[in-house]
Amino acid sequence: MSFVIGVVIGIVFGLAIIVAFVKSENARSKQRTNLASGIAAFARMTVDDSRKIFTPEHYPSWVVFSNQQKAASELVKANVEPILEQYRPVILASLKFSKFTLGTVAPQFTGISIIEDGSEGITMELEMQWDGNPSIILDIKTYLGVALPVQVKNIGFTGIFRLIFRPLVNEFPCFGAKKLDFTLKVIGGDMTAIPGLSDAIEGTIRDAIEDSITWPVRKVIPILPGDYSDLELKPTGVLEVKLVQAKELTNKDIIGKSDPFAKLYVRPIRDRMKKSKIINNDLNPIWNEHFEFVVEDPLTQHLVVKIYDDEGLQSAELIGCAHIRLSELEPGKVKDIWLKLVKDLEIQRDQKNRGQVHLELLYCPNGMSNGLSNPFAKNESMTSLERVLKNGAEGKEASSNGSENRKRREVIVRGVLSVTVISADDLPPADITGKADPYVVLIMKKAQIRNKTRVVNESLNPVWNQTFDFVVEDGLHDMLMLEVWDHDTFGKDFMGKCILTLTRVLMEGEYKDTFELAEAKSGKLNLHLKWNPQPIYRDHQ
Repeated sequence: MSFVIGVVIGIVFGLAIIVAFVKSENARSKQRTNLASGIAAFARMTVDDSRKIFTPEHYPSWVVFSNQQKAASELVKANVEPILEQYRPVILASLKFSKFTLGTVAPQFTGISIIEDGSEGITMELEMQWDGNPSIILDIKTYLGVALPVQVKNIGFTGIFRLIFRPLVNEFPCFGAKKLDFTLKVIGGDMTAIPGLSDAIEGTIRDAIEDSITWPVRKVIPILPGDYSDLELKPTGVLEVKLVQAKELTNKDIIGKSDPFAKLYVRPIRDRMKKSKIINNDLNPIWNEHFEFVVEDPLTQHLVVKIYDDEGLQSAELIGCAHIRLSELEPGKVKDIWLKLVKDLEIQRDQKNRGQVHLELLYCPNGMSNGLSNPFAKNESMTSLERVLKNGAEGKEASSNGSENRKRREVIVRGVLSVTVISADDLPPADITGKADPYVVLIMKKAQIRNKTRVVNESLNPVWNQTFDFVVEDGLHDMLMLEVWDHDTFGKDFMGKCILTLTRVLMEGEYKDTFELAEAKSGKLNLHLKWNPQPIYRDHQ
C-alpha cells in the first residue's frame, strides 16, 4: 500500500514540476516577445515620436532637437557636386544632382577599438554599417543630346569610421572604406542604350566618394579657437616605386597571349593613379618603369598594384592584384619584393596561381632624422641612385640681365658597370650524360650590349671568375639580363636566366650575391657587381 501511495505522490510531484516549467517558459517567451516588440518600436521611433513621449524637462541640457536633415543633405550635395564634375566622363556634358536626401536610416556601429600610435591624443576606430534609404537622382546630359535622370539605389556601406582626439581637437570624417555598394537605374529608360555609360557613371561616383571621405582625408573641427593647421592633411613623404617585371601571368586571351599593363596607386584617386606601358603578347613582361607617389599616412596606407590584360576598344580584363603596407618599408632603404597576384584583395583564400609582380620600393619621409637624409632631395650629390632616382631636378641659369632663369634638369645616370660572373650551382642537366656545358650571356637590355663567358665542359657547378665592363648611358632605366645556355656542337639549349635592375649596385656601389635562375628547375648564379658613377645632366628649355 505504501508503495502505491509513493508512486502516486511521485507522479503528482513530477506533473507539478512539468506544469510549473511550462508556465515559466511561456512567461519568459512572452517577456522576450514584448521586449522584441519594444525594441522594434524604438527602432522605428522618430524624433517627433520622442517629443510626444517625453517632455522637454526629461532631456539633459546638451540634447537639442533641430530639423537639420535637409541642411545636411544640401551640405553634402554642395561638396560632392564639384567632385563629380571633376571626375565627369568625357562622354557626358553635365553631371549634377536633381534630388539629394540622405533618408531616415541612421548608420550602425558594430564595434570599437582604440589605437595606440605613440602620438599625443586618442585614436578610435568604429566599425560602421549603413544600408540607407536616401533619395538620390542624377541629372545626366550627354553631348549627343540625350538627357537621362539616373536614380542611385540600394546604397550599402561598410567601413571604419576613424575619430582622432588631439588636444582640444577632433578630426572627421576619416573612413577606411571596406565596401561600397549601390545600383543605378534610369527613370523611364534603359541605361544600356548608350554603351559604357553605366560603368562610366559608376566609376565617377566611386571616385568622387573615395576622394571626399576615404582615409587619410580628414576634416579638422576646432573645439576652442586656435591655430590647428598642423592637423590638416599634409604629405609626410614620397614613395618611389620601380615596376620591374611580372612572371607566370594568367593568359586571358583565347588566341595568343595577354597584353599586360599595370595600374598602381596609394590613394585610389584618378589623377593619382599611375599606368605602365602595355607589353604585347607576353606573360612574363618586363617594364622597368619608375613611379612616384605622395604619402600622407604611412601607418595605414598601402601600395596597390593591379595587372590588366589590354583588350583594345573593350574594357581591360583584370589578371590579378596585390598590395603591400607602407608600414613594412624601412625609411631610406630599398625593398626588393615579389608579390603574389590574387583575384580580390578582400578574399584571402584565393589559391589559383595568377602570377607574381616584381617591385623595388623606397619610402622617404619628409625631413628624415636619426642620421638619415632624403635620398631624393634635389640638393644632394648626384653620385648614386639614392641621389638621382628623382625623375627631374630644378636647375638655375643666370641670364644676361642678371636674373635667374629656372630650367628643367633631367638627371642621366651614367657610369661603368663591372660584372664578375663567379660561378653557378646546381644547374639542371641538359645532356644525355646528366651533365651540361654551360656558359653565360650578359645583356644590357636598353643598350643591347652583349658579352658571354667561356664554356665550362661537363659541369653542373661551373666556375668562371670572368669580369665584364659595360658603359651604361642611363642606369636609371637599364637592366642587366643574364642567360645560362648549354653549348652543343649543333646548337644550344636554354637553361635559365635572371634579370637584375641596377638599383642596388647604384645605391651600394658594390655587392656580391647569389641569384636563383628563373624558368629553370634549379640553379643559382654567383655574381659580383661594381658601379663607377659618372653622372651627367641634360637641360630642357
